[in-house]
Amino acid sequence: MAVPNAAGDLDPVALEESLISTWQEEDTFGQQVNSRKGGKPSFFLKAPTANGKPGIHHVVARTYKDLVCRWKAMEGHFVDEGWLGTHGLPVEIEVQKRLDLMSNEEI
Repeated sequence: MAVPNAAGDLDPVALEESLISTWQEEDTFGQQVNSRKGGKPSFFLKAPTANGKPGIHHVVARTYKDLVCRWKAMEGHFVDEGWLGTHGLPVEIEVQKRLDLMSNEEI
């Protein structure tokens, strides 16, 4: 990945594309996750907000929750967030209401 010089030829889009390409080629995220497998697990549950409008207080809470996950990962903990924040049932209920479906069979 080329590093831009300080003369002002910074192209943020090209830099981001180059960075993403490098991360994909080197499997940076996968290496980070795999290096922590088997270690002490750490997680922080995210707020369940799938069926209402988010408020400004959600931003603060999610910021802290993201910060804790990143901090724990940087300390070497295995942070697996893949299963967190899934809102299946509340979303399913809201869809049933909006489509006026009375039973699961109608879905």
